[in-house]
Amino acid sequence: MAVDPTDGDEHEVLRQLLYAAPIGLVQTDDSGCIERINAAAAQLLLPLSGGQRLDNLFDLLAPTLPDLPHRAMHGAPGELLLDGEALTLRIGPAGRSRTQVISLTLRRLRADLLITVLSDITTQVERERQLRQSQAWLNATLTGIQDHAALSLDASGCINGWSEPAGRMTGFTREQALGQSAALFYAQGAVTPERLLDRLHEARVDGWSMDEGWLVRADGQRYWGSTMIVPLADTSAPEETAPGFSLVLRDISDRRDAHEKRRRASETDHLTGLANRRVFFESGQREIERWQRAPRPLALILLDADHFKRINDRHGHPAGDEVLRHLAGVMLRSLRQVDLPARIGGEEFAVLLPSTGLEGARLVAERLRRAMSADPITLADGTVIRYTVSAGLALMQSGMARLEDLIERADRALYAAKATGRDRLVVDGE
Repeated sequence: MAVDPTDGDEHEVLRQLLYAAPIGLVQTDDSGCIERINAAAAQLLLPLSGGQRLDNLFDLLAPTLPDLPHRAMHGAPGELLLDGEALTLRIGPAGRSRTQVISLTLRRLRADLLITVLSDITTQVERERQLRQSQAWLNATLTGIQDHAALSLDASGCINGWSEPAGRMTGFTREQALGQSAALFYAQGAVTPERLLDRLHEARVDGWSMDEGWLVRADGQRYWGSTMIVPLADTSAPEETAPGFSLVLRDISDRRDAHEKRRRASETDHLTGLANRRVFFESGQREIERWQRAPRPLALILLDADHFKRINDRHGHPAGDEVLRHLAGVMLRSLRQVDLPARIGGEEFAVLLPSTGLEGARLVAERLRRAMSADPITLADGTVIRYTVSAGLALMQSGMARLEDLIERADRALYAAKATGRDRLVVDGE
């Protein structure tokens, strides 16, 4: 971390700003080497350094934002290169780590000078999540009453009460619906029996459970809808004797575009459209907590594009970006709505598969691997790029307590796949 005392008065104002600012400020060169850093930034970055010197910002953030050097190399003086990028970090030793969310803004001041602004937004992110939940509750209860269809469920999530609006909205008759699981209203792949039970449990604990996604009518027509589950009586009663729930269905197809815009802005990777690292760790940890409460099959696949640096070096970074977008597209077309595909690194992707055992997960992983190998990319100039992926698969097992435990096993299998020739799947423990 070098500071040149001979800079003179030219940078005195910047120097004073750096050291006095209440937010983190870091001045680097084009390669990420830190030239100046203030106390607020040092406090945020020190947990990432492993006790080492704060010498290079790009190296410190590489595990979370591996493509930062590529994204920082462009732009004219004064141009904003990154604007409030949310980075999810795991801070602390294994078993006692915590999640911290940092906002990163990067601006080029001149040809060889970058300034980075860092701030801790962990509390803000949690408040925004709570606010979104509150707004969803209000939207579902105070607006568009004519769009509602209410019915009742028993303690296991089966329909035991019907209404005329429910019939009009869903197309099902009372005879078709009574006694069926509430999964009747979900599009294929949008819910599992275990996930429905999770929602009933969460409704009893939190007082309600809200979700948005693809629902289906009796004639097979899909629509974008919201489902709200509310306990009917005392939530302190044992779950096995609880009287049941109210289920409120709403058709919010007209709001899907706005919903998708908000979701993409805050929850998805800018390049691929998959879930970003923050969402993966938050959603993954919730899935682990559900597994701990009620164990069920849970699988994780890690995928890595083979020889990705070679693709970038030979064809350029825009071609590499096309490979990553293609890879993400294959994943989105091949997975269920309930699955969680995410980009967690530069060319590293993850897929969390709830309620999926070994053979089912193996089929998914092999289907993804073969689809990418069999479908080359053709660039605008006619260049054809063939690429492959290596995959590591692991299952959640007794004795594992954290999402990181599952990731470690899948990562070990992924490393074995790459070490033994690439373009293959390796299952942890086999």
